Amino acid sequence: MKTADRTDSPDRAAGPDGTRASRPARRGVLRIGPWVAVPVRRRTAIAAAVSLLLLCAAAVATLSMGRLGIDLPDLPSALAGDATGKNAFVLNRLRGPRLVVAVATGAALGLSGALFQSVTRNPLGSPDVIGLSAGAGAGAAGAALFLPDVMPVSVGALLGAVLAMAVVFFSTGTGFRSPGRLVVAGIGVAAMATALTQYVVYAVERDKASALTAYINGSLSARSWDDAAVVWTVLLVSLPFAALLARPLSVGEMGDDLSTGLGARPGRTATWAVALSIVLSAGAVSVAGPIAFISLTAPQIAKRVARSGGPHLVMSTLLGALLLVLADLTAQQLPLFDDLPVGLYTMAVGGAYLGYLLLREWRRPVV
Repeated sequence: MKTADRTDSPDRAAGPDGTRASRPARRGVLRIGPWVAVPVRRRTAIAAAVSLLLLCAAAVATLSMGRLGIDLPDLPSALAGDATGKNAFVLNRLRGPRLVVAVATGAALGLSGALFQSVTRNPLGSPDVIGLSAGAGAGAAGAALFLPDVMPVSVGALLGAVLAMAVVFFSTGTGFRSPGRLVVAGIGVAAMATALTQYVVYAVERDKASALTAYINGSLSARSWDDAAVVWTVLLVSLPFAALLARPLSVGEMGDDLSTGLGARPGRTATWAVALSIVLSAGAVSVAGPIAFISLTAPQIAKRVARSGGPHLVMSTLLGALLLVLADLTAQQLPLFDDLPVGLYTMAVGGAYLGYLLLREWRRPVV
């Protein structure tokens, strides 16, 4: 693994007379073996390091805050395997698995959203748009109503997500190659899946309906190390494929005609990117339910933090993990509510972010 420096497109810096002069920005290339070359800009590297530090701080706060938290002086020894009594319970059963699941789930959703938005070239695009989350909710609802003692809700959610994506794939007529058809088909599938979910919530008993509603809103409560193993396996297996797609996606953002002229294959790249995005989202949904807006907001925040073109896969992964850990920390520690599903907090953050984007559009002059 090595890096090589080179200059990137010029940044603009203000001169003494108020004009903006050009200066080359330095950029490195991170090479992993002979096949993978990932461009690394200095600003992006700094932003990634800061995001990682914030993620570590949020993880420490998750384990240590509150009445049941592990005291900070005891935390290093507990993490080293010397936890006993209350600390062992908190680390191994209560908050440890929940934190590990939150990190991997947020990272998977952030990376999934970055892949999908890069392919569709739509800042409002995410796997949620094409019906994956709605399909997962319908699958969970169907398992709770029709197979309550046979199929776990999480398995039903995974099967529902896979079935919804299969319907979208075949209904477009072009698979995952046409972003426009993909979105239209996904909206239709999402509407039907949502209708099924609402019927099931209305039909099942009150206690079951409450538990089901918590799951389909996205929840990290009562997660286990088995859940952590599932989502981390999906994430770690997907990361090398995402790294291989980084360069074709960057070229593809120039447009299909230009990328084809440069030797890229935009149709094949789109298919693989959407398929990988679906795998990541399905892995996250299978353990935490359909958590909304992480896959939508994380790539957009990454793009604004890095202030450069490209899909920003690494930054989106880190920010997805950070956003979900912070949302779950709020869900655990906010005294106003009693451990609400974390998906409700991410909905609030996503809604506020969409409002911010809308205000920015309003302030732009009409041409």
